[in-house]
Amino acid sequence: MGWGRVVEARHLRYAVALAEHHHFGRAAGELGIAQPPLSKQIADLEREVGARLFDRTRQGVFPTAAGEAFLARARRALDEIAAATVDAGRAARGETGRLRLGFIASALLDPLPGVLNRFRRERPDVRLELHEMATSRSGSALVGGELDVALTLGPPRGAGAEHLVSVPIGRDHVIAVVSTAHPYAGQQTVTADQLRQQTLIVSAGEDEPAVAAGLRTLLGADSPALGGATVARDVHTIIGLAASGVGVGLGPSRMRAVPRPGVRFCDVTPRTPLPDLVLSFAGRDRSPVLRAFLDTVRENCPDVGAALNDRLRHHT
Repeated sequence: MGWGRVVEARHLRYAVALAEHHHFGRAAGELGIAQPPLSKQIADLEREVGARLFDRTRQGVFPTAAGEAFLARARRALDEIAAATVDAGRAARGETGRLRLGFIASALLDPLPGVLNRFRRERPDVRLELHEMATSRSGSALVGGELDVALTLGPPRGAGAEHLVSVPIGRDHVIAVVSTAHPYAGQQTVTADQLRQQTLIVSAGEDEPAVAAGLRTLLGADSPALGGATVARDVHTIIGLAASGVGVGLGPSRMRAVPRPGVRFCDVTPRTPLPDLVLSFAGRDRSPVLRAFLDTVRENCPDVGAALNDRLRHHT
C-alpha cells in the first residue's frame, strides 16, 4: 500500500489508537490531544486513503474491512519507525557499524588484547575487521581509507601522513630472553659486552629495521654477534628458540607479557629504546564507532588519554 503525500506517522498512530480504544475521547486522551482534532485527522486520513476506515456506531468506533487492511500495515510501519529510531540511536553511540583495524604483531602482546576484549564486550554488535600488517602497509592503508585505525611501530610516514592523528600508546626498549638453563638466567641484567659473546636470536619481520637499528646502536654496527644471529619471524619464535637453548633472544620489553615456562627475561644495559607503539587514525574521521574505540583506548590505557585529547585539539 502506498501512502499519500499527507499521510504521516502521526496519522498512523491516531488510527491505531482509535482502533485499540474504539472511542474518540479515550483515544484522544491517550494521544494527548483534544477529541475534535482527532476526529478531523481521522476524517482527513480517510479522504486521503479514499475509503472509510472506521464505522462510527452507538456501541463505539470499529475498523472497517478497509480499516483492518490499513491498520495491519500501519502497525508494521510504526514498528519499523520505532526500530529505525533505535538503530539510529545505537549507530550514533557507536554501538553498531564497522571498525577496520590494522596492527603489527607485537601489539598483540600489549595493549591490544585488553583494548579489544573490552571493546567487544561493550559493543558486541560492531563488526571488527582485523588486519595484521607491517607499519609501512598499514600507514598507507590508513591514508587511502582502507583502514579506520592502525597500530604501528613509530608514526606512519609518507604522503598523506600529515592528515593523520597519531599518539604513542606504548613505549619500549630492548630486553633479553634466555632459557632457565642458560648462565644468564639468574641475572637481572645483562650487558652489551656479555651479549657480544653469545649466539643471538633477533626478529626479521617487516617492521624490524627500526629494531635492528636499535640493536646496532647497542652492539655496534659491525658486531659479529649480529652478523651471525639466528633470525626469527616474530617475538613468539624468539622466545621459543631461547627456551630451546638456541641462544639469547633480543626483542621488545612487551615480550614479558608472553607467559612461557622455561625462560627468564633480563634487562639490557645500556638501556636501548625502541620506536613507540603508535595509534593513528584520520583526523577528518568523525565516525561514532571510531570515537567509541578511542574511548575504550582511553579507559584501558589511562596514560594515553591526555596525549590523545591534546593531539585531537591540535589537529582540529
